[in-house]
Amino acid sequence: MRPPQSLLVLGGTSEIALATARRMIARRTRTVWLAGRPSPALESAASELRVLGAEVHTVAFDALDPDSHKTVLGKVFAEGDVDMVLLAFGILGDQARDEREPAAAVRVARTNYIGAVSAGLVSARALQTQEHGSLVVLSSVAGERARRADFIYGSSKAGLDTFTQGLGDALHGTGVHVMVVRPGFVRSKLTAGPERVPFATTPEAVATAIELGLRRGSEAVWVPGTLRVVMSALRHVPRALFRRLPL
Repeated sequence: MRPPQSLLVLGGTSEIALATARRMIARRTRTVWLAGRPSPALESAASELRVLGAEVHTVAFDALDPDSHKTVLGKVFAEGDVDMVLLAFGILGDQARDEREPAAAVRVARTNYIGAVSAGLVSARALQTQEHGSLVVLSSVAGERARRADFIYGSSKAGLDTFTQGLGDALHGTGVHVMVVRPGFVRSKLTAGPERVPFATTPEAVATAIELGLRRGSEAVWVPGTLRVVMSALRHVPRALFRRLPL
């Protein structure tokens, strides 16, 4: 599968999304829409990509306002065919706070799952109408099995991951390619963690994996790839033992 000529990013300030956009522009992409809440960061991201030679537009998009998604995204697709949609928005939340404040936990779930389901279905329908294109959804290895440290975030990603797999099956044979991406801990400006995190990765490494996955027509991509084997094993560890693992 060739790199896209046009790219719609849902979550236009995401470091992974911007690393992916830079990589795609270097290959073939000429038109980019960055969708997100209006902010200096969104405009700065657009300016950065314009310097690389792409025609870049910003789109006011709010994951927490599903009622607006059909109208907002419909305007983008009305401009012309979109070869790839990258669903990259999401929030980590704060596990300790979110357990104390259910409203905060609900915000994580609404953003990462409900907002993504809405935007994903709207995008999928538009791609199906044009009879081609790829929908790439950023999930997380955190969704593979509940951990005490981040089960609220992880549960939202587990739901998103299952949704994406099912959507891919629903669209099989329509000309629309759906791919779920499951990174490990991603080191970025917005994340903090110990100096050494097993299977940690970077936005650039995820972008590279996304490009390779598109070329191969993959339905699921792990970053790094060794996580596929690791999580396959961890899925079957008894819960009593799993609770004691330093994960």
